[in-house]
Amino acid sequence: MNTRRSQGVLAPVVTPFTADLRPDSARLVRHCRWLLHNNVGLAVFGTNSEANSMTVPEKLALLDALVQAGIPPDRMMPGTGCCAFPDTVELTRRAVQHGCAGVLMLPPFYYKGVADDGLFASYAEIIERVGDARLRIYLYHIPPVSHVPITLALIARLLARYPGTIAGIKDSSGDWSNTRAMLDQFQPHGFDVFAGSETFLLATLRGRGAGCISATANVNPAATAKLANEWRQSDADATQRDLDAVRAAFQKFPMIPALKGAIAHFCGDPSWSIVRPPLVALSVDQRRELINALERLQFSMPGLVAA
Repeated sequence: MNTRRSQGVLAPVVTPFTADLRPDSARLVRHCRWLLHNNVGLAVFGTNSEANSMTVPEKLALLDALVQAGIPPDRMMPGTGCCAFPDTVELTRRAVQHGCAGVLMLPPFYYKGVADDGLFASYAEIIERVGDARLRIYLYHIPPVSHVPITLALIARLLARYPGTIAGIKDSSGDWSNTRAMLDQFQPHGFDVFAGSETFLLATLRGRGAGCISATANVNPAATAKLANEWRQSDADATQRDLDAVRAAFQKFPMIPALKGAIAHFCGDPSWSIVRPPLVALSVDQRRELINALERLQFSMPGLVAA
């Protein structure tokens, strides 16, 4: 993969769908360009991308379409982790071939209570089968959703066996003590730690972390990237509080429908509200409540257009 290491802010890019629930690559490209313009990288096929509601062929086609449209691969960290390791291998190989900066990799998450030995075997199988020294894996720790944690002991074991290939982690545990332990134990050895929310962005950067990969970077990219770039400035704590206020407005609702509802409103394209089942779009009342809350914060999405 590209030798440039991802830093700063990345968005798990929301996926637009057509009326018949097919991925819409043209609108995805436009949203990615807007995010890049606002200095935010692209963690396509993340949780907020509805990645686990898409097939492997759909994700491969979208990744190809992004590259063909001129989206720079070195700004992308596609999510490639699936329950079936051959699916993970296929997605990961394509990302390597395109020269992506890395891949964000969930553990196999269907079976619960599996031992670290099993998770190590899964990651090892993927790395060996991809068989490419360019591969850079960012582990994806999201136990509130996956219920399959990536322990500190597993990280240490993977780093010892695959130094360089195991490049970092996104910690979406919501537990700052866990993020702090990762920073203290592994960041000095070149292991990049990304917080799973901009709520922890300033604390992560002060702990020598790499940045954050956050849902609301989809809608508030410029302000989030500003903090990542200017976190040493005297107003950093105030900027963090402003980011937290925006996130709090979104967190009152199911996150993915809320993100899509805001994009639909601010770009004037109602079709952005479409989500794949089992998710349900915001109701008219919910969307009105969200937009009113954002307007009270003087929130906007400048430069976002429907076409």
